[in-house]
Amino acid sequence: MLFDHIGFVVRDLVAGRETLRDGLGISEWTEAFRDPVNDVIVQFGRTPVGRPQTSGDPSAICYELITPLSSASPVTAALARGVNLLNHVAYRVAALAAEADRLEEAGFLVLGPPKPAVAYGGKPIQFFLSRTRLMIELIEAPAHQHVYHAAAGAA
Repeated sequence: MLFDHIGFVVRDLVAGRETLRDGLGISEWTEAFRDPVNDVIVQFGRTPVGRPQTSGDPSAICYELITPLSSASPVTAALARGVNLLNHVAYRVAALAAEADRLEEAGFLVLGPPKPAVAYGGKPIQFFLSRTRLMIELIEAPAHQHVYHAAAGAA
């Protein structure tokens, strides 16, 4: 499993970007992705370092901002209750089914079937929850690289 991102649920992307910019100095963002299958809008930002990097660089921490696309979105309840806003840790994998089986054997609960994700070119994603309430997202896109733009970020 390759680390990809830490997911945060936010009310809107602009406020989320401002928070991460002011608090963590994040100034490089991907485009915002409207994902009707997963009923969310997402955008990825990364921590700055003094040299060019890719999302696979271990010195770059990638954050995903997640906001509901509709009132039926799976993240709407988290926002309404103010819980699970630090939502999940995501990993890219070569074989989603094999890693899903491994997590299930380790006692993780499957939170639904795999679904295609717009931000990953339609590659499948799937969520799991541990007994200690840690949510993990698996992404079947081992070679995926987010494309960032300096000082951009308009949704």
